Amino acid sequence: MKVGIIGGGSIGLLFAAYLSKLVEVVMYTRTQEQASQINQHGIVLKKATEEREVSRVKSMPFFEWSGTEDFNIVAVKQYQLPSIIEKVNQFKKSPRNLLFLQNGMGHLKLLSRVEAANIFVGSIEHGALREKPYGVSHNGQGVTNVAVYRGDAVELRQLAALGTADFPILYQSDYYDMLVKKLIANALINPLTAILQVKNGALIENPFYYHVIQNLFTEIVYILELKQPEAYWQQVISICKRTADNYSSMLKDVAAKRVTEVDAILGFLLEEAARRGKEAPQLENIFLLIKGKEIVGEAGL
Repeated sequence: MKVGIIGGGSIGLLFAAYLSKLVEVVMYTRTQEQASQINQHGIVLKKATEEREVSRVKSMPFFEWSGTEDFNIVAVKQYQLPSIIEKVNQFKKSPRNLLFLQNGMGHLKLLSRVEAANIFVGSIEHGALREKPYGVSHNGQGVTNVAVYRGDAVELRQLAALGTADFPILYQSDYYDMLVKKLIANALINPLTAILQVKNGALIENPFYYHVIQNLFTEIVYILELKQPEAYWQQVISICKRTADNYSSMLKDVAAKRVTEVDAILGFLLEEAARRGKEAPQLENIFLLIKGKEIVGEAGL
């Protein structure tokens, strides 16, 4: 199996580092400079034990991607997907297998436009930090859940079989339930840590912050009409514990003055609330605070 990975961020580097031990991997990065550095240095993976591994991976700039690999993993931010999808639909031959690894669920409405035989989605529970263009730190070990959005599951199961003890990939039968579970965790952890400027663990260690995420969770349960909400709540607590020393991706985006994925996460929940005729005042306020931080970042303030 030959795997193409689109996106040279923390998740793209993490997948390339682990999968390249088992199959041929080609990375496609936004810039020629990053591709050159990966080709020169390999991908340096630092684990929580401080152990370092170097994986030799072929890398090319994104404009050279033609989708001919057996499997293509799209590991970019949700707001970067439209240009990816436009490129996919311009290929003379559509990619056979596309796996999308985005936070939230806002990207689902984009996937209906993708011309590919098999479209898969995934949710990531790992903690990862890109330390340099060719280096990634695996801070919190979790799992990657994958499911079929459209098409045949056979080759997705083959990809899942490549998972290892330190990088498990789990096949799930219901993509919607899988993404909802991760959406809830993203909706509670990412925006709050970005606003409070704290690590993930602080949300359950500080009793006042803990009360806030309980209130927000209650509102999400109301919006999505969740059955057996305790299972969803326990997953949030588990992720907070497992990634206690990590900074969320949204906090890192705000700190770097980048656009966040709040539209794909809280935006999706607010759209659901409107569609169901429900109010979501707490989530709306958190959403507006993050959008305000994006404006401040853009203004350089």
